[in-house]
Amino acid sequence: MNKMDVSQDILYIGADDTTLDLFESQYPVPEGISYNSYVIMDDKIAVMDTVDARGSETWQKALAKALGDKEPSYLIVQHLEPDHSANIAYLAEKYPAMQLVGTAKTKQMIPQFFEEDLSDRFVVVGEGNTLELGHHTLQFLMAPMIHWPEVMMTYEQSEKVFFTADAFGTFGAICNDVPWEQEASHYYLNIVGKYGASVQTLLKKAAALDIQTIAPLHGPVLRENLSFYLDKYNTWSSYGVEKEGVLICYASIHGNTKRAVCRFADELQADGVKVKLLDLTREHVSEGVEKCLQYGKIILAAVTYDGNLVPAMEDLLYHLECKNFQSRRVGLVENGSWAPVAAKKMREHLEGMKDVEICEQVVTIKTTRKAADQAAWDALKAQILA
Repeated sequence: MNKMDVSQDILYIGADDTTLDLFESQYPVPEGISYNSYVIMDDKIAVMDTVDARGSETWQKALAKALGDKEPSYLIVQHLEPDHSANIAYLAEKYPAMQLVGTAKTKQMIPQFFEEDLSDRFVVVGEGNTLELGHHTLQFLMAPMIHWPEVMMTYEQSEKVFFTADAFGTFGAICNDVPWEQEASHYYLNIVGKYGASVQTLLKKAAALDIQTIAPLHGPVLRENLSFYLDKYNTWSSYGVEKEGVLICYASIHGNTKRAVCRFADELQADGVKVKLLDLTREHVSEGVEKCLQYGKIILAAVTYDGNLVPAMEDLLYHLECKNFQSRRVGLVENGSWAPVAAKKMREHLEGMKDVEICEQVVTIKTTRKAADQAAWDALKAQILA
């Protein structure tokens, strides 16, 4: 067995991509990415999704090896995003008797992706419907908006395997063996983070299943301590606080704002508070999104730039709005040499977010931090820690 095979009958036929620089053309993936696909060998053979075009050659060879001289009866289409659907037309042409199985929304959307008319070969399934393969039975769970509207997931009843589409997926090629939590957190909070309510609905459905294995479309197959992964998803999707302490996200131009917040970090740490500093001008915005969704207490520090916010902070706040950032306490620090408006601009973003408590005390720096500013810093510290 391949180490990624789920069992003797459920084989892994995915592909690692170690040369991709940006996933979805926006997220840096220094450890690569995997495109997972599986084939269930039975009286009737089912292929579970395909892979991205970048992994086509590897996937096609793996599928051919798994099938031998047999042909698949079904292609289960759990998610139509191109990194999982690029080989649908190839498979449909190669095996004309094969049927496609998916949601009504998938059937509606699939003509957008391919010239071929596959409608007469498409089997629409709904919540709780089953498909008998022989020794294996597939049970379908609708999972709209995790994170596309057509998504479904599949529970294999005999071996108790939960095929979860993009849920429980990670960045990182499997061959690089990176820690699940590190890559799953970054993946979930940036890719799926907006759709917490949908994930909560899914978790309630999953609680009714006897799950022994989780087989996602990215990252490793999960076999042990499944409660750990489910608990993580519950925390993330309910916008719960995962890390204690204070996160300080800052965007400094000439270094004065950086020096000011680094001194504030020292003052917090002197009081026994854990502090995480994040330089938004040096880190990718996805790091800021992940950290802001992990911490409950956040300081945002930015300079005024062209009468507005410095772009790095503007970018972070835009992405937080997109991800339904909520239920956090936020303190504001601004810097401006003659007309500081950064706090006002940050507040405008934050006030439109759900249950975000903005500290009353705003620290305003006029170019550099001065001794006379200490009372304001002390007040901000008291309020962020309250």
